[in-house]
Amino acid sequence: MLASLAAELQAAGAENVVILPAEGEGWLARELSGTGVQIELFRLDRPISPPFARWLAETLRRHRVTLAHSHEFTMAVYGAWAARRAGIPHLFTMHGSRYYAGRLRRRVAMRLAAELSQSVVAVSQSLARHLSHDLWMRASRIVTIPNGARLTPVARSSLREELRLSNGDQLAVAIGNLYPVKGHGYLLEALALVAERLPRLHVAIAGRGELEGSLLARAHALKVGDRFHLLGLRSDIGNVLAGADVFVLPSLSEGVPLALLEAMLATRPIVATAVGEVPMVLSGGRVGVLVPPGDAAALADALAHILS
Repeated sequence: MLASLAAELQAAGAENVVILPAEGEGWLARELSGTGVQIELFRLDRPISPPFARWLAETLRRHRVTLAHSHEFTMAVYGAWAARRAGIPHLFTMHGSRYYAGRLRRRVAMRLAAELSQSVVAVSQSLARHLSHDLWMRASRIVTIPNGARLTPVARSSLREELRLSNGDQLAVAIGNLYPVKGHGYLLEALALVAERLPRLHVAIAGRGELEGSLLARAHALKVGDRFHLLGLRSDIGNVLAGADVFVLPSLSEGVPLALLEAMLATRPIVATAVGEVPMVLSGGRVGVLVPPGDAAALADALAHILS
């Protein structure tokens, strides 16, 4: 979303500078290459860093920024302070509640960021309700702007060759970082449960995160390790989706998932959990199969229904 927003604004005549972490987001810099968007890289070695806050404020001044737009918890907090220090307006967009809701001090920090900001944006109505409740804010302070997606069509995917799949193999794809809230463990359990009905089904997940090791170990224990693939962080989402027989969204919590919109643009069959705005996006299940969150058996049955 960040890359698309910056590139579109740049094309419309607004000068943009995107401030990215020096490690781990190289694909964003590559995606913005050639767009005219300026890029600044930073390193944040600890959660609370006054030197970084000062650097951020100075960077905003140096580029003569007239509006700062931050995304998610960490940059919302730092961005709000830095923008106030630089004397410019600030808004922030929240894409989910995972990053702030668990700890009171994070919720307090988010509330302070909101007080320093001119606008707070949520990507779904359900997330807006969570923000209003968790941050002790009036609902009228929060603007809901649903995600939008753009996907470059891919005529022929290279993913199946990459995974060395045969013609008779089937492939279910999920897209999302490897965090508990994304529910990938339930998708893995579903792969094992449906093994007799779909013995040639493979699952591939595009994303990175803390659960990589435990997911691979669990796949080995379930004896499906040869049909479970972690693709890492990918910038070729069109290619990944074009190689899929079905897209799966097993999340336990969501707003309006960008990956779901991209799967719809790619015209893939969809199995998704009924969380957040997903039922609304899928028209109550008329354009995709909805299952309860945290239910591996339901995921398995839905996959068997679509692929059998």
